[in-house]
Amino acid sequence: MHTPDAVRDAFAHCEALARTHYENFPVASLAVPRSIRHFVAAVYAFARTADDFADEGDREPAERLRLLDEWGTRLDQVYEGHADHPVFVALMETARQTGLPRAPLADLLSAFRMDVTVRRYATFAEVLSYCRYSANPVGRLMLHLFGVTREDALAPSDAICTGLQLANFYQDFAIDWGRGRLYVPLDELSGFGYTENDIGRKVRDERFRALMSLQVGRARQFLTDGVPLLSMVSGRLRLELSATVRGGLAILDRIAAIGYDVMEDRPRLTKADKARILWGAVVQSRL
Repeated sequence: MHTPDAVRDAFAHCEALARTHYENFPVASLAVPRSIRHFVAAVYAFARTADDFADEGDREPAERLRLLDEWGTRLDQVYEGHADHPVFVALMETARQTGLPRAPLADLLSAFRMDVTVRRYATFAEVLSYCRYSANPVGRLMLHLFGVTREDALAPSDAICTGLQLANFYQDFAIDWGRGRLYVPLDELSGFGYTENDIGRKVRDERFRALMSLQVGRARQFLTDGVPLLSMVSGRLRLELSATVRGGLAILDRIAAIGYDVMEDRPRLTKADKARILWGAVVQSRL
């Protein structure tokens, strides 16, 4: 067992990381109750650090995979009662207090390994398989930390997370392409008579718009399919989920509004957009 001071310092380490480097993970959201914010930060620190192993810096792929394997070993040790790193000390205490399951955390590591080894997806089924490991575990972990245990909440949670991941793919199309990654299925690319060479030449014609219209419409359907989750939860979690779904849909709307031209600039939401999303979420969460 770690001393109270060691546990406190470990959570402080994770919370500092969350404050300085968070994205779509709801770490800093005021919708997360203070009582579990440090637990959320512990999960985030675990995932953020592993994601950096996979993506940041100029490491060779073999070194990235080695670091991820080491992170996985440390995770296994947590559930055996051992931790010697601040992130894992905090994670072990989170698991002790909340019963946090190991499986979704291990799934995230599988996704980060795929980030190192997989650059193309032959079919949409393969893209969905990636989302199964990269996005859906986040929703399941959050449900657990918020105390939502009903089994029928899992499918709509997965739908929201998959839809949000897809929206992020299309929003970051140019960034991912620059990193050598493409999340549009190759069979669909071919089906529209479009090629990777066309992407490299930034050809934005009817073929590309039709291709991206299909992708965006499908992502929208996943987000919509997740809406029933809002009626299964209450309070701050309902507010968080409503804002998340509305934010994802707003990104997709913005992509469509610019004619699916995601090759030059990253579509972004304005302050006005964010204000509308928040207000809509507040209203919806009270219904």
